[in-house]
Amino acid sequence: MDQAIIVEPSADGWAVKSAHFANEMFFKSGESAEAAARDLGAKMARESGAVVIEIFLRDGSLGGRYVPAGPGWRAL
Repeated sequence: MDQAIIVEPSADGWAVKSAHFANEMFFKSGESAEAAARDLGAKMARESGAVVIEIFLRDGSLGGRYVPAGPGWRAL
């Protein structure tokens, strides 16, 4: 089962959410929120496998989906 990290707009900026951590994180910019989500996703993928990061835009549409490399992945 994939672990999901969601980045979405909030009233005053951007939120990073996941069922796998207790509190949401808030950022002033989407760029900062996305960077934090990617960092967390990479760490979670290394520790436990499949992670999906979904970035939602202010209009509610999906702006991007990322799947960080998990354990055992290597470049050829």
